Amino acid sequence: MKYIGKIAGLGAAALLCTNAWAQQSQKSPNILWISTEDMGPHLGCYGDETARTPNLDRLASQGVRYTNVFTTAAISAPVRAGIITGMYQTSIGCMHMRTTSYRRSAENPLQFTAVPPHYVKTFTEYMRTAGYYCTNNAKTDYQFAGADVPASIWDECSTTAHYRNRPDKSQPFFAVFNWTGTHESQNWDISKVKTDPEKIKVPPYYPDTEIVRKNLAKMYDNVARLDSVAGTLLNELEAEGELGNTIIFFWGDHGDGLPRCKRWLYDSGLNIPLIIKWPDNRNAGTVDDRLISSIDFGPTVLSLAGIPVPAHMQGIPFLGSRAGVARDAVFAARDRVDESYDMIRSVRTKDYLYIRNYYPNEPFPIWIPYKSRMPIYQEMLRLDAEDRLSGPQKAWMSYSRPPEELYNVKADPFQIKNLVNDEKLKPVLDDLRKRHEQWTLETGDMGHLNEPEMIERMWPGGQQPITDIPYFIINSPEERASGNYRTGGTYSSPMTLGFYCPTHGASIVYSLDEKEDTRWKLYSGPLHLKPGIHNIRVRAVRYGYKDSDELKGTFVIK
Repeated sequence: MKYIGKIAGLGAAALLCTNAWAQQSQKSPNILWISTEDMGPHLGCYGDETARTPNLDRLASQGVRYTNVFTTAAISAPVRAGIITGMYQTSIGCMHMRTTSYRRSAENPLQFTAVPPHYVKTFTEYMRTAGYYCTNNAKTDYQFAGADVPASIWDECSTTAHYRNRPDKSQPFFAVFNWTGTHESQNWDISKVKTDPEKIKVPPYYPDTEIVRKNLAKMYDNVARLDSVAGTLLNELEAEGELGNTIIFFWGDHGDGLPRCKRWLYDSGLNIPLIIKWPDNRNAGTVDDRLISSIDFGPTVLSLAGIPVPAHMQGIPFLGSRAGVARDAVFAARDRVDESYDMIRSVRTKDYLYIRNYYPNEPFPIWIPYKSRMPIYQEMLRLDAEDRLSGPQKAWMSYSRPPEELYNVKADPFQIKNLVNDEKLKPVLDDLRKRHEQWTLETGDMGHLNEPEMIERMWPGGQQPITDIPYFIINSPEERASGNYRTGGTYSSPMTLGFYCPTHGASIVYSLDEKEDTRWKLYSGPLHLKPGIHNIRVRAVRYGYKDSDELKGTFVIK
């Protein structure tokens, strides 16, 4: 696909256009996220000749294609915790994959959820407070919650969640649709593939065998299915009449779900596709090469929606009225992966990738049973046992690692030639070392803390903390002087009803519906109750805590 221009540096042209569009729009823009899993930029619009992606290629021709976007980890749950909060997973205790895998055994079955700092909220809570209808269909994986995420985060979060379900069709929406068909687990069965294995370009860190080619072909088959799903979602948006007021994002949660990609801090594990299309196709077909981190996504959505970005967020908006200064580096981390502890950090500029291995005596093929089901990995283990691997293939199967790695990413896109001992690059190495050390101090990298100590802080005595039950705050002629906390009653109009929870950092949700399957509204200020009967349910939530018991009350307003 041919592109008509390139946006470099701060992307001034793009910012001017997008800001102009925002000023012209009388309605807050809808924002649609189409996300996928375990996939690097394997799209035709990124120059991948094997990919069959006509729908996403067309989206790129109508929007902006970003080429230097990197996630903060190379595995989903830590990344998604960072995306939803706009903060590094290492800053909020969400870096271990998974928090629920801690000491997975019958003897010590403790599974915990991370407890972020009390001021940390998902960016969608700010969206909901500003009047957006927020839906997620349906992946969460935030590390600070189990299967059921706090009700404060989404208006809807399920496999049926959809922007069309909002009661008021004029209400702006933020909607996420996540496709799981590109996940690592979808590459395990290579018995049937449609992509021609002979047309595959095998990366130099894999042996060129039939099994490897078929496994890569299966990955491309899954990408083709993703493209079809994306096309359906885009057609649906147009059929709903929302295409003309919706900003569309397409992105992946980290790099390829393959060995030496997923879980590893090379470009193959961190570099993702990002395409953004504007309602009026401004900047159509252009390319933006700014460095962007996945923790920038949430703050950017807030900026595009005209919502202030909380000062504690570490993500930097790269579009909209509150766009910040372009990054000169992005950072990533790897910590415990399922059963096996590890600690790796990386700094990536446009020219170089620096990696620090805190466990240099650990092997590259670290023990993770889940990844052992991948045919490529099984093939590499077999060939290594037969002593038939060489070069970068053999290096990645080594049972020790260099303490540091340094790669020239332009000259060495696969990052297979470690330049850490190149005297000519000593100034570059020193600079990236300092950047890493400064980042880990400024962000409060919790990877330096023993996980059992962290758990004890979050779950004292191994017990999950519980959010306190909220109170009603009644502002009526009958109650202003008494200060009582009643659970209902008869009051004169006009009156307001507020809610309060004593738990530090709690959010409050409420419902005027007595049904158990109600959709909870996010509390952001007192309710003005009109004359009539109001049956009110209230619950308090905090990330990582158990939800409070429900507070119920019937209020008769005369």
